Amino acid sequence: MANGVSSFWGPVTSTHEWCEPNYVYSSYVAEFFNTISNVPCIMLALIGLVNSLRQRFEKRFSVLHISNMILAIGSMLYHATLQRLCSKLAWLRLEYKDSLSLWPWQQQGDETPMVWEMLLYIYILYSPDWHYRSTMPTFLFLYGAVFAIAHSQLRFDIGFKVHYAVLCLLCIPRMYKYYIHTEDKLAKRLAKLYVATLLIGTLCWLVDRAFCKDISRWYFNPQGHALWHVSMGFNSYFANTFLMYCRARQREWDPKVKHFLGVLPYVKIQKPKAQ
Repeated sequence: MANGVSSFWGPVTSTHEWCEPNYVYSSYVAEFFNTISNVPCIMLALIGLVNSLRQRFEKRFSVLHISNMILAIGSMLYHATLQRLCSKLAWLRLEYKDSLSLWPWQQQGDETPMVWEMLLYIYILYSPDWHYRSTMPTFLFLYGAVFAIAHSQLRFDIGFKVHYAVLCLLCIPRMYKYYIHTEDKLAKRLAKLYVATLLIGTLCWLVDRAFCKDISRWYFNPQGHALWHVSMGFNSYFANTFLMYCRARQREWDPKVKHFLGVLPYVKIQKPKAQ
């Protein structure tokens, strides 16, 4: 939401703006609350990454947590600048099977990393039952690469939202299958927290978008988009932790859900000595 204040980054070129006045607290940060609200997302992903590495989970989970961090950092940069495209920046993206790809950074809603992340979730969810082990990661890698190139050249709006929704819907059947086959109450609670944070975050996003004109006249702005960031940070963490539990159970690693400082859940495993 523009307010005419000059900025370090120049005029806003993003096709989307959110219900927060620009450059209120600093000429270097366009949307202050939408920027700093990504910090919890980064911290939660870092905690998940440390737990994954410390217990030697499969590399796919380390890549997943790193993907969450990259998405949050990209969102911070986008909301801090509100620039559609920064041609001098490049994004080092960790892709499937530990391959590295270098792509221009698209600042239109940090949409390309969102799609890459969903492709990674699809791989983690469906790969255990995929008989041809190399075909799925190869296809998803090529799909993500083609999308990144197309998205850097073409402007997507409604098309992107529909595309992203379809990718999310593809994850639901397998997540539900994992849930109904999970007996541990604490693990099932992770799945319930995943759904709850998704619903809360979506509600905050919709209210912020639909009632922005009314909210802008309020004395206090509830910062719905910033709350969406925080909710989705917890949403990703709960989803990742639940998937780590399910995968550990498949590998017979005797997973148990513990709580850090009695609050934040994480998965503790006990691998057989042979592994």
